[in-house]
Amino acid sequence: MPGPLDQLSLVTQPSPALSATVVPAIRQMITAGVLPQGAHLREAELATALGMSRGPVREALVELAREGLVVLRRHRGAQVITLTTEDAEEVYTLRLALERLAVERACSRLADADLADLDATLERMRHLAGDYSPDLAVELDLAFHDVLVRAAGHGRLERSWQQVRSQIAMFLRDRHLARRDFHEIAHPEHQAVRDIVAAGDTAAAAAAIETHLMGAYERLVEARTEPGTGSA
Repeated sequence: MPGPLDQLSLVTQPSPALSATVVPAIRQMITAGVLPQGAHLREAELATALGMSRGPVREALVELAREGLVVLRRHRGAQVITLTTEDAEEVYTLRLALERLAVERACSRLADADLADLDATLERMRHLAGDYSPDLAVELDLAFHDVLVRAAGHGRLERSWQQVRSQIAMFLRDRHLARRDFHEIAHPEHQAVRDIVAAGDTAAAAAAIETHLMGAYERLVEARTEPGTGSA
């Protein structure tokens, strides 16, 4: 049977810093579902698809294992992680802790450029139609939260966010595939968070992000347990 890479048309130019292209390329394949959860990752196939040797691919898989996207097993090779409901609970409680700190700090640090980026993303959310793609929903959702994390001005927080961001993307894609309501709820929910952070009220911002993320978590769990989703 054809594998997930058989229909892939991806051209990546080799460079001295190969990890700067290989890691993002494979990460994107995983978070976009080109390489589905549980898929076995064969270095030779990935190298051919990316137009490079197996060495950089091997190094990229090690890096993606650190991010939690790939599992490396001795004598069994690499495999895309299969995310469980328990993983969702861990990821979202960690996400809440990170983003609560982010919005609290952003309340006193949000710059005009940050506000402009938030507003640009909100405008795109506002114009979403019912036929939006799950990949676009993930892009807009994470773009908004990326700005809040960046605005916090906290290097270790941002690095921690980047470590968990790809798993969040995988959960979001599953959720948007199962339940197509992002175009209805995304703009008002994110607008509320934006307005409170812009007002500079740290307590209200922390409460707002908690309400938003716990609601997102509950919708994710519901989507993963609905009949026909195939999620555990």
